[in-house]
Amino acid sequence: MLLCMITIYNRRMKKVIIILLGPTAVGKTEISINLAKILNTEIISSDSMQIYKFMDIGTAKPTPEQRKEITHHMIDIVNPWEYFSTGAYIDKVKIIIEKIFNEDKIPLVVGGTGLYLRAMTEGIFEGPDADWNLRKQLIETEKRHPGYLYKLLKEVDPVAAEKINTADLRRTIRALEVFYKEKKKITEMQKQFTRGLPYEFLKIGITRDRKELYKIIENRIDEMLEKGLIEEVRKILYLIKKNSTDCSQPLPALQAIGYKEIAGYLSDLYSLSEAIRLIKKRTKMYAKRQYTWFKKEKDIVWFDITNRFDSDKIAGEIFDLIKTKILLPS
Repeated sequence: MLLCMITIYNRRMKKVIIILLGPTAVGKTEISINLAKILNTEIISSDSMQIYKFMDIGTAKPTPEQRKEITHHMIDIVNPWEYFSTGAYIDKVKIIIEKIFNEDKIPLVVGGTGLYLRAMTEGIFEGPDADWNLRKQLIETEKRHPGYLYKLLKEVDPVAAEKINTADLRRTIRALEVFYKEKKKITEMQKQFTRGLPYEFLKIGITRDRKELYKIIENRIDEMLEKGLIEEVRKILYLIKKNSTDCSQPLPALQAIGYKEIAGYLSDLYSLSEAIRLIKKRTKMYAKRQYTWFKKEKDIVWFDITNRFDSDKIAGEIFDLIKTKILLPS
């Protein structure tokens, strides 16, 4: 009866998209699946690493069983040796959103990649196309003089450098690429945003006590290793070596936390125990950066689930919140 009422209401309602966001490991997947059941809808992933095929364990994708229960979009759409931009993500998502609306359903976007969510709600900076020859030159320079590119970026665009981690070679190269191609700083060009998608958004943030979240992160990583993360990374490295036509370019898939560290272990850069330590440390740092990003976002309704693990009940409470926010029938 409730699902029927929602369907009838959807034919008359404004186009509202529900976004369920939060840091890694907070519990979004289980909650979102239960919420999608209540809403009789489908899930659109906004995770920049779950887009890659074969990368299942380390990205904590929904299980095949969960994906049979609820249709998930934007998962397993790109090979790990391929590149995928935020603009390409938005182009695909627009089509999916309209399809869901046409079925009289409310799109449910779930994830923690802040850039994807911001591009959807506010718009993004597209910038010039990639210049692979220039990128190759920059990478070769970095190999000869480690750390040089970041120092160079600090000179030509100190504001951009402040926003980029010193170890993030991909973003450093992109900022330099824009500078040399356009003769402008990327921070100046980023003011020329595209528009966000023409919908209303209800953003619901899931949060936990930081210590509790960090403990969950540690346990999750231990479970990933038990499930076969090392073998998964070994397989990814083999596939990339077999299929990539230009190994000189830093592949975003191999920058994913967990994959990068295990790849280092498999290359004998450090021990397995050190790789595990790095994965746990960097995942916690990533969660912290996600919180920092979300604090800058507008109109997030935060939902604290500290000491709570009943995803079904939590989803029900979030649904009650949704009803009050977008006037679904009682």
